Amino acid sequence: MTKIGLANLLQELEASSPTFTIRQDPALAPEDSLPPAQQFASAAALRFSATRLVRTVCALSVILVLWGCNSSGVESPKPSTTVKVAPPKSPNQLPDEDTPAPEKTGGFDGKRAYADVAKQVDFGPHAAGSQAIAQVQDYILSELSSAGCTADTDAFNSQTPAGEVAMKNILVKIPGERPGIIMLATHYDTKRIDNFVGADDGGSSTAVMLELARSLCALHGRYNVWIAFFDGEEAVNPEWHDPDNRYGSRQMAAKLAISGDIAKIRAFLLADIVGTRTLILKRDANSDKALTDLVWATAARLGYSGVFVNDTTAIEDDHQSFSARKVPTVDVIDLQIPYWHTPQDTLDKISSKSLAVVGRVFLESVKQLQTK
Repeated sequence: MTKIGLANLLQELEASSPTFTIRQDPALAPEDSLPPAQQFASAAALRFSATRLVRTVCALSVILVLWGCNSSGVESPKPSTTVKVAPPKSPNQLPDEDTPAPEKTGGFDGKRAYADVAKQVDFGPHAAGSQAIAQVQDYILSELSSAGCTADTDAFNSQTPAGEVAMKNILVKIPGERPGIIMLATHYDTKRIDNFVGADDGGSSTAVMLELARSLCALHGRYNVWIAFFDGEEAVNPEWHDPDNRYGSRQMAAKLAISGDIAKIRAFLLADIVGTRTLILKRDANSDKALTDLVWATAARLGYSGVFVNDTTAIEDDHQSFSARKVPTVDVIDLQIPYWHTPQDTLDKISSKSLAVVGRVFLESVKQLQTK
């Protein structure tokens, strides 16, 4: 409140508040000599006047306090001014504090992988053929380039229940000393559902593969390591029915069959939905038993038998495009998530610790396969 404002307020109070003086008219008899009715009226008037006086004093006290608080001469904010405070970030939107450091996971950075998930989510829903998926493709290629990886792209069109849809596969090729290929894979497209960003379904496994590429592209082992990013894994229709699914993996498997490279693949390791906070990975009955044993034994050796459990389920996924061509495959996936194919598949469901666990198991499995 300014000095001018204070003066105005004082004037208003002076005009609206009567002077409260208690005086006795000498012409009147003492109050106790008045009739009872007049004595009651006189007492009420005095109480009313005293009350008004107290209120006026209180108001003046408040004014003086406000003036003193603003004695520096700085104007107080106008009543119409709105102060907006940005809401704090939810703890669920940050990497887990107990995420193991890269030096404890063979170099795999779970927090950096989490950032990759967040970036994909930022692009919004990105179903095959959408404008948003082009942004995801550019991001993947940019991150691979920054990691020193060489990546090939294969743009193709697929006939779907929604008509012809443009798609693109991305393939990293890390050379080895011998012709054999160890192949790692994920899909990066999202299901055609309103507001579905696929933080776990597509986002988590793509992040794992990006971080694996950062670790592996600078290494050259006995065998080649290829890392595939498939488009068009999700069915266009609500339900999964062949051939409305696995467009990208079928495309790549067919091309590698034509080139003869499919026969060189010694192992195919697929990741899909691996970021949930309560990660439970069951053995897939549609995967190669020997390769599954190798991955699950590696996880047990690293202390992750509570995540890679020995229960069995049957999964239909991108690995079947390769197992159909007699490639040993394994699918690492948690399909028990309650938010599967719903708009609730969001970043808050993702655990950077889970990403680090899966990434470490994949890194160690690749090391094991390089010795075979």
